[in-house]
Amino acid sequence: MNLHYQTNDKGHLAIGGADALDLAQEYGTPLYAVDELRVRDNYRRVYQAFSQEYKKFQIFYAAKANTNLAVMRILEEEGSGIDAVSTGEIYTALLAGFEPERILYTGNNVTTHELEFALNSGVRINVDSISQLQRLAELPGSDGLKISFRVNPMVGAGHHDHCITGGELSKFGIMEQEAVEVYNMALDLGFRPVGIHTHIGSGILDPEPFKLAVEVLMDVAGRVHSETGVNFEFIDFGGGLGIPYTPDEPLLEIETFAREIIGLFKDKIYDYGLNNPTLCIEPGRYLVGDASYLLTRVNTVKNSYRKFVGVDAGFNTLLRPTMYGSYHHILVVDKPDAVPKENLDVAGNICESGDLFARDRLLPEVKEGDVLAIMNAGAYAFSMASQYNSRPRPAEVLVKNKEVDVIRERETFADLLYKQNLPVRLLK
Repeated sequence: MNLHYQTNDKGHLAIGGADALDLAQEYGTPLYAVDELRVRDNYRRVYQAFSQEYKKFQIFYAAKANTNLAVMRILEEEGSGIDAVSTGEIYTALLAGFEPERILYTGNNVTTHELEFALNSGVRINVDSISQLQRLAELPGSDGLKISFRVNPMVGAGHHDHCITGGELSKFGIMEQEAVEVYNMALDLGFRPVGIHTHIGSGILDPEPFKLAVEVLMDVAGRVHSETGVNFEFIDFGGGLGIPYTPDEPLLEIETFAREIIGLFKDKIYDYGLNNPTLCIEPGRYLVGDASYLLTRVNTVKNSYRKFVGVDAGFNTLLRPTMYGSYHHILVVDKPDAVPKENLDVAGNICESGDLFARDRLLPEVKEGDVLAIMNAGAYAFSMASQYNSRPRPAEVLVKNKEVDVIRERETFADLLYKQNLPVRLLK
């Protein structure tokens, strides 16, 4: 099985060396538990794989995967930059200690106010449209600004249609055939275009679409350089590196992947005389996805038309199964290696028929009071969480060598009402 987890001497699931059952009992459920060393190991694995092939290499962590300040601080310590897709992510990254030049802002359909915030923050701005370029040029302080462009290379890939961000149906980026025109426009408006960027989708385990996108983007970069004279300081191939969610999904062979990508990159920079720009990628899921678990307690076992295992979490805590039909592996924390015995539906506590973590999942015997661990909850779990059904969001803990820190307090009922105002005319 290619899914990563560890057990302790009791045979229980261990997270950062701590017993997952103890975490659930001490901090309550539902609970997000983050293994700090796994985040660090994931980052170092990617950085080593690419940097040993090409020294001028930079990772920009795709913060939308998980914006917890502690997680971002860990990656800042490791040397990462930030791929920010909103001004809120810029704000959070700055608060986490990232210097502005290590933050690349790639917004889409952004307001002029958001552009102004990014400009005044001093972060790098990656332009997504001609409209954005023209409005940015009207802002005070934009003259001579270094910028880059996101290009749609007509290549798309991902684990779900909603996660494919390249191709003719994608809302992102400028068309590859208008790239020369747009870079010339940027020069005429007084900008200093120094970068080019693409992103084709997420959850990619097959390197072939990514390699095709690299080839296309490098050809566009070569054409832009030849026809406009732009010298690229960096070329950014975006993120999308996948992790296995099912036991039989393959691992992404990151060393082979890096070697093939950089081989193509080097050939193209030589062919087009692009000197030695920094190569950038933007992993999110790969860095944090398998480092966290959602711990949830079984409160109901119901034999209806099907056998349901009801838990105290729902799609307000992990939306991916409902939104994308995604598979997340589930362990019983005090017997993670137990032999599965029966097919069960694992159902959440949200008042929606689609609130299921698993349908017909082969699991060991599950009893009321058991704690389940839903794996790969580090990416797009809390960041997509909500207070739907008026349920406060869970706590998050960070674990390293059995040491536990609460990195997000559990919300209370009062948090459900935060920022609400009742008009005086409705007061009794």
